[in-house]
Amino acid sequence: MKKVRVAVLCSGGGTNLQAILDSAAAGNIPSGEIALVVTDNASAFALERAQRAGVGTVVVDKKQYPDRSEREKRILAALEKHKIGLVVLAGFMTILSEAFTKKYDMRMINVHPSLIPSFCGPGFYGLKVHEAALARGVKVTGATVHYVNEVCDGGPIIAQKAVCVEEGDTPEILQKRVMREAEWIILPRAVETVCKTLSEREI
Repeated sequence: MKKVRVAVLCSGGGTNLQAILDSAAAGNIPSGEIALVVTDNASAFALERAQRAGVGTVVVDKKQYPDRSEREKRILAALEKHKIGLVVLAGFMTILSEAFTKKYDMRMINVHPSLIPSFCGPGFYGLKVHEAALARGVKVTGATVHYVNEVCDGGPIIAQKAVCVEEGDTPEILQKRVMREAEWIILPRAVETVCKTLSEREI
């Protein structure tokens, strides 16, 4: 069975990228091949993680290309050049246009650090999600992997995992627990699930 070529889009440290790379190295993503890492931040540590794993990289820096449509055009060109079948957003800090998401309809996924539909949509990213969860006083939070469409955090849900909120949690402590206990587990699994579905569809 032909492996689906996967691109991971990141803007920062790339911890979710690392979870995917580790899972692939362990043989847990047999239907996919991590073929490319794309970032909109030239100083993103994700680039170093990709290079260590022998994965090609493309930088379309926000400072160099402040216009979103120009960045999208360059990212799409890179995805097409590398024959990418699945796009994974892993801490990618740009909301993509409808024109972009339509090109990868049901072939683009994102991980979000809450149990959608709670604490999601425009303005909910990074620590802001965990700050909102703690301010609301929820006892359970978690992470969601979903397909990406033109609605921010609005695509069909693929997987979710719950994480308990503990007394004394700060947004930073909660963020780390959600990553460790949810994001790093369900994102690599979802990559394999979707790759398997796509590869079977092409048979």
